[in-house]
Amino acid sequence: MGRRFTQAATGAPGTGAAPPGPFAHDAHWAAERRSALGVAFLLLTALFAMDAGFGALDVTRGILWTGLAGLLFVILHPPRISVGPGLLSARGLLLTDTVRTDSLVSVRWSDGVAQRLVLRDTRGGQVEIDPAVLVHNPAMWRRLDADTRTSVRRGTLLRGTTALHRLAERIDRETALTVFKVSGMS
Repeated sequence: MGRRFTQAATGAPGTGAAPPGPFAHDAHWAAERRSALGVAFLLLTALFAMDAGFGALDVTRGILWTGLAGLLFVILHPPRISVGPGLLSARGLLLTDTVRTDSLVSVRWSDGVAQRLVLRDTRGGQVEIDPAVLVHNPAMWRRLDADTRTSVRRGTLLRGTTALHRLAERIDRETALTVFKVSGMS
């Protein structure tokens, strides 16, 4: 069962190619952070312009609007995801969550407004990540995929192969669509 999701997503059987270098990082993180900063700045500019237009801008309102824009930035700021040999880390503004990916206990797909992949390890560590990060960063997926195979071999990953199958299918679908677009077949 562990081989099916590995082969589907990477094209290699369960003992396939070596995972990428020491750490794989989210290649789109910097752009997402700039976007969060831009949205917060746009809100701040709009609020300042509106208050200035109505003649209501003062120090108190300026501090309030700056705080509101800062709060929006904190909410929109994406965590920095990195995957290395046996580790997956999600570093936010204040906290870093880490799981041992070579000793996972469960992988759960959380549907809702924002889809999340929830990984838990034998030490009790838990990380929630957006599955799109893995879809858009193949090096991260290959590293995580290799480590989840280790968890399956060790017998620690008892729940979650369905979530991994689902993610592998999504990655395969996205890869096929990209190939079709690049080749002009779509």
